Amino acid sequence: MHAWDPDEVAVMEALRDWAIGFTELNHHLAEWLRLPTSDAQALAQIVWAAQAGAPLSPTALAQRIGMTTGAATVLLHRLQGAGLVSRSREDSDRRRVTLRPTPTALAQSRAFMQAAGAEIGDTLRHSRTEDLRTATALLGALNEAVTRGIHRLHARRDGRAGGSQTLPPGQAG
Repeated sequence: MHAWDPDEVAVMEALRDWAIGFTELNHHLAEWLRLPTSDAQALAQIVWAAQAGAPLSPTALAQRIGMTTGAATVLLHRLQGAGLVSRSREDSDRRRVTLRPTPTALAQSRAFMQAAGAEIGDTLRHSRTEDLRTATALLGALNEAVTRGIHRLHARRDGRAGGSQTLPPGQAG
């Protein structure tokens, strides 16, 4: 492993700070909505996807929030029961379920973003397009690197090929 240069360290520290801030915003969203944090995080993903014109399936939601499909199903039942999410079959393939935020969920999410997200929106709107594209490319590459590392660790844990790297001394495999 190479020594990290100051610019690489600065990027990793900025990402850590963003992750901490984003986590805190998720906790505030949960309080705002009077939901468990995991439910608020899931609802936020459903709202973002629907607003982007690409509503999620339950399986895609589970992947986005790092849950098993079974755990996500239980969570979705809670969100439906709270009147915040609806499921529909709007594709030509009637087997595909699509998740949509209800008008109540959209209104509550918009109110939260107005209260908490104005600075983030302003920062993005006032950023140069080339800076946004550079940030997106770097974050995409880092996400791919994280995914490869996670797959390698899973393979190592499960005794499959590709996970043969050794752990530091004193750590069990």
